Amino acid sequence: MRRALPAWLAFGWSSILLVPWYGLDDGVSKPALFAGHAWLLPLAAPLLAATWTAVAPRQQRLLAIAGASGLAWLVIEAFAIVQHGWGSAWLTVLLGQGPRQPALGWGAVLYATVCALLLARGLASQGLCKGDMFVVGALLAVVGLTTVFVFYPVVCILLSALRDNDGSFAPAVFAQKLFSGSIWGVSCVTGDGTCGVAWHTVALAVLVGLLTTLLGLAFALVANRTRLPLKPLLRALTILPVITPPFVIGLALILLFGRAGMVTIWLADVLDIPRSRWIYGMPGISIAQVLAFTPIAFLILVGMLNGISPTLEEASRTLRASPWRTFRTVTWPLLRPGLTNAFLIGFVESLADFANPLVIGGNFAVLSTDIFFAVVGAAHD
Repeated sequence: MRRALPAWLAFGWSSILLVPWYGLDDGVSKPALFAGHAWLLPLAAPLLAATWTAVAPRQQRLLAIAGASGLAWLVIEAFAIVQHGWGSAWLTVLLGQGPRQPALGWGAVLYATVCALLLARGLASQGLCKGDMFVVGALLAVVGLTTVFVFYPVVCILLSALRDNDGSFAPAVFAQKLFSGSIWGVSCVTGDGTCGVAWHTVALAVLVGLLTTLLGLAFALVANRTRLPLKPLLRALTILPVITPPFVIGLALILLFGRAGMVTIWLADVLDIPRSRWIYGMPGISIAQVLAFTPIAFLILVGMLNGISPTLEEASRTLRASPWRTFRTVTWPLLRPGLTNAFLIGFVESLADFANPLVIGGNFAVLSTDIFFAVVGAAHD
């Protein structure tokens, strides 16, 4: 690590002395220290402190302080000054029309990377993660990437929900949208209308969670407690829905039971059963999700059954208990944690499922599709 420090410092000084700091469409950008912006000059202070540690190796704690302060100042100046002036309204009110700066470029990326490496080395020198810099650096990389590409976009979306079309802070508009009758309405219970999309989603998730848990338990019992031939084939088939694209099951149901599906046409021609659109909506989504998520419940419960000693069940049968009583008093209590996990997995997977409701949902709306159409669909809300 001591041999790598000069190289990191060289990259750090290059990021503010040689590499263009801003990302411009015309490609014309100066390094940070030559851009003529006073707020970029403090970026050199963390590198000066880190350079001092190369002369005084005992000051390793200063590396962590230098890396953290460099990252902190980079974030502060990037968000405080944006293309149209100050990044916050209160800064505009306090300081008036502020300076402007374009979006950050490769210089800023290189500077942030070097500061993160300095922070990782400083923390490792203090004994974090047993002094393993690779582990500390990997943790910082995961936290940084997750913050930039997950947390930050989600926070921006949530904050934009608190603003109106003019960009003004409008919590009343947010409350009106969040507690809208289209989301939480209970007209299906109190009147002749339909319930809100939230209740649709929860009801569907509960139904799918129960069915996937029961079917997964049945398949797990068959695989572990019977002499069914071709058990490896059963295990292979349970993995197949997990690795297939999400929309395949919904599309297959449409091709089989849709208004022009193979089974629908055969029933109409042979049994004179009129064709209908019953597959579209909650029935179709439920069937598709049960077929898609039952293998997950099976994998959870088959592991739980493998952990239950068969001698307990054999002792119950030896004491002349019936198979049902053995299952109810011995197997079922031991499987409760696994059943809870399987139900929660099916419940959450149903809430998060987007492809099947989009393909086979019809007029039955769920939260995932409504959120999609509101944010990136035609509404732009």
